[in-house]
Amino acid sequence: MRGPTAYSSATTPFDEIPREDWARLSTQTPLPLSEEDVQRLQGLGDRVDLAEVDAVYRPISRLLWLQVDAAQRLRRARSEFLGERLRRTPYVIGVAGSVAVGKSTTARLLRELMARWPETPRVQLVTTDGFLYPNAELERRGIMHRKGFPESYDRRALLRFVAEVKSGRDVVEAPVYSHLVYDIVEDDRVRVERPDVLILEGLNVLQPARPRRDGLLGLAVSDYFDFSVYVDARVEDVQRWYVERFLTLRRTAFTDPQSYFRRYAELSDEEARDTALQIWHSINGPNLAQNVLPTRGRADLVLRKGADHQVHSVLLRRV
Repeated sequence: MRGPTAYSSATTPFDEIPREDWARLSTQTPLPLSEEDVQRLQGLGDRVDLAEVDAVYRPISRLLWLQVDAAQRLRRARSEFLGERLRRTPYVIGVAGSVAVGKSTTARLLRELMARWPETPRVQLVTTDGFLYPNAELERRGIMHRKGFPESYDRRALLRFVAEVKSGRDVVEAPVYSHLVYDIVEDDRVRVERPDVLILEGLNVLQPARPRRDGLLGLAVSDYFDFSVYVDARVEDVQRWYVERFLTLRRTAFTDPQSYFRRYAELSDEEARDTALQIWHSINGPNLAQNVLPTRGRADLVLRKGADHQVHSVLLRRV
């Protein structure tokens, strides 16, 4: 790799680029966001400022511009080769990572940056939370305690949604999930209307395909991705961030009378911390270890965070 120093070995398909080297690439593209924009986009407990966006996300924006431009040129060349009319299809980006690691903030920042390019003004972000089975269905199946695990999603509906968007359909709808009531919102849908770019964010978006009953390998959501990002951090740090977020929510969102977690609002600090750890060790921790973390190597780009939530290095898949 030319320019910034890339650390690599023959045993990995990635080049690892230290933060200071990655940040030097930021001069290749403008930064259209302000500090106010960043504060609006960051998630609860995810400490991101304009300096972080400048050093980390600004180069990603340039890289994605190159990827989208290359994909468009390849699509035109292929259509000419086949003698077909050029069909406009969205560029699809997957964003994966653990609960509380900051993947939602990453997805929102990418959406905001890409939507300000003149070539891709229509960028939509959809989270896979909307494809969780409703709580009533999870209860019926006896897997309410495994909410967020792969089996708790309507995988067929999610695959159909991504396939229809990628095919260029004029309008595709996705269910809406409410973190306040901890359930799918009935009769509410998000409309995806032929975007230039679709960002799909969720825990399990990089899950590999599963074998079908006939023994053949089925489709995976990631089969429709043009690019994918995994937000990474040490498990110990993610656990701490999750507990900190839980304590903050106990004083804010949990106090709402409509909140599914209203019963936690009156807990003491010690009780809240113990409850958060119990939830982590029984649900989020095992899901991360068994299902989410093993998909990290399937991403095109990995953002490695330190204990302070800052990205300290970037892993970029070789081409």
